[in-house]
Amino acid sequence: MSFHKFQADHIFTGSSILSSEWVLICDANGVVQELVEEQAAGENVRKLSGVLMPGFVNCHCHLELSHMRGLIPEKTGLIDFVFSIVTQRHFAEDEILTAIADAEIEMIQNGIVAVGDISNNLLTYQQKQKQNLQYYNFVETSGWLPTVADNRFATAYTNYNAFSNLAPTSIVPHAPYSVSQPLWQLIRPHFTNKVVSIHNQETVFEDELFLQNSGDLVRMYEMMKLDTSFFEASGKSSLQTYFDNLQPASNIILVHNTFTKEKDVEFVQNYHGNNTFFCLCINANQYIEQAVPPVDMFQKMGCNIVLGTDSLASNWSLSILDEMKAIQNKFPEISLEELLTWGTLNGAKALQMSETIGGFEKGKQPGVILLENVDAKNAATLQSAKARRLL
Repeated sequence: MSFHKFQADHIFTGSSILSSEWVLICDANGVVQELVEEQAAGENVRKLSGVLMPGFVNCHCHLELSHMRGLIPEKTGLIDFVFSIVTQRHFAEDEILTAIADAEIEMIQNGIVAVGDISNNLLTYQQKQKQNLQYYNFVETSGWLPTVADNRFATAYTNYNAFSNLAPTSIVPHAPYSVSQPLWQLIRPHFTNKVVSIHNQETVFEDELFLQNSGDLVRMYEMMKLDTSFFEASGKSSLQTYFDNLQPASNIILVHNTFTKEKDVEFVQNYHGNNTFFCLCINANQYIEQAVPPVDMFQKMGCNIVLGTDSLASNWSLSILDEMKAIQNKFPEISLEELLTWGTLNGAKALQMSETIGGFEKGKQPGVILLENVDAKNAATLQSAKARRLL
């Protein structure tokens, strides 16, 4: 059997950075055989300049919206962005399928090996059948009016059964402001032993809705001509209002968290902290609202942090490296080692894929990426880094 032997300035294992004295050995299929010191590696070692690392994990993507690239202007704010998605997403199916295929190629070229993908329909099914990437499918359901709960759940369950033939799949809520209590009651039993994702506190208006039934989300309901007279504010933050509904899940991924407060994090950590992951999509937050999540707060409070790209409707690229660059630019005190951990091993753990990807342990097939133009001891050099896939 032939083997690939890689030696670089540094090797990032998924959790720590090793010196240039180490060599990664993989078989022809990219399955890790061992990490050995240079003197034990033998001949035919390929020497590279940069940081050798496992493939990236994108914990939050909307592949089905890839055809909307550049369609919605930047800085509209979340309410008008959501309204634009709902009203403008309908294109010819061949255009949508082509955009989905192109977006998947973009992720592969950017070193991504696994994706937590939001699906409201079956448009990505054809591409996912090709097994080019590992997917965890989040079949999203929404419906703020209690009267539509049964129909929305039935659609989600049909899509769930289809995607389950391809990859791990969950039925998940879209957001706290778009799921009625009857719909929560229908989907909650399906969270058991699953990973569940939800858009969380992406706008300041989300907490305003649940605290006092005011703010711009009320305006959005009016734009959509929805009768919301049934709704009563809980007097608590959004997260503290709905979080109990997620308890059956094995893992919880809270996405965006742009306006999450310390008290909310403490609430989560006391409740379900070990298995809750805070997913950052900083470029989408800047695209939509010119806002930045409190990354330093999550870090200091010991949160499990993972990274996502959101969609091409709300981002300039599908690149976890670009997300890390944006975080490093805003929070320069965060080390390269920590950023890389968020984008690899933590993501693999969140999607329940850490037995096969996310690190260079023997037997894993994590993809092998070379980060070029970066100094592992200086996170600021990440700004000039490029990712090149080797295996």
